[in-house]
Amino acid sequence: MDVSDRNVNDLSCGLENVPILIETTAVSSWPPSFQYSPENVQGPGCAGDPSEVTLTGCACVAHSCVLESCSCLLTHGQAYTLHGTLLAHDTEHSTCTSPVFECNTLCSCGDSCPNRVVQTGVRHKLEVFCTTNRGWGVRTLEPIQCGAFVCEYAGEVIGFDEARRRQLAQGPKDSNYIIAVREHAGTGNVTETFIDPAKIGNVGRFLNHSCQPSLFMVPVRVHSVIPRLSLFAGRNIEAKEELTFDYSGRYCVQQGTRSIPTKDTKAGEAGGLQRKVCFCETKNCTGFLPLDLSIIR
Repeated sequence: MDVSDRNVNDLSCGLENVPILIETTAVSSWPPSFQYSPENVQGPGCAGDPSEVTLTGCACVAHSCVLESCSCLLTHGQAYTLHGTLLAHDTEHSTCTSPVFECNTLCSCGDSCPNRVVQTGVRHKLEVFCTTNRGWGVRTLEPIQCGAFVCEYAGEVIGFDEARRRQLAQGPKDSNYIIAVREHAGTGNVTETFIDPAKIGNVGRFLNHSCQPSLFMVPVRVHSVIPRLSLFAGRNIEAKEELTFDYSGRYCVQQGTRSIPTKDTKAGEAGGLQRKVCFCETKNCTGFLPLDLSIIR
């Protein structure tokens, strides 16, 4: 559904569980037009359809799976508490300690299964608002518990060549939304996923970078081997607080795999390319937004 109507109060146009509000009282501008999609969609160069079910399911007869008998949990481990917060979570360094696989549409367990979290969608009241110096941002309108799922970074799943083409086509003032996630397996294999929510995406496209973020990213697999880039609370977050994550991927590390999201941005010089100044104003600010050179070289 295209987001361009200024009379729309819900940015998701009813596609999320709760309305994604937008603050317009203090600004005359409006977010750029894009098609809202709560989940990833197949884009150019993507070999598989993210909506296609490619993972096997469990045969649990209970509505809620238990570790002792569920094939999903026995194979991939338990990722969540009974309350739906991330179980394997280091609150000091905001890291996920193991890959996350949820029960899927082929599983016989019910929708109330605690191993179904990301697939249930946004549950917290979020608002897109205009920041003082960083364009649009996202804040929560209610408290969020540490380890709770907040939203996905959803968009077009594209191939490497398409990601490179899109980045090279950008002008100095163009915003770049492409995130590249590289998962390094213990055998030396590297799986790359490129997601671009510029034209098709969800509320995640409005999240700003911070060198000391409130969210961290975890690749979660639900129905497909293509991961859903899921953002969880790295600490308890208060109502009205802006939600941010680190584009460099320092807050997205997994045991067995290392998942590194890198969102290229531009101005300062880096190998002839300009990098944008970081305005997060945290004590450990690096001064510039992260820059991924691997896609364009």
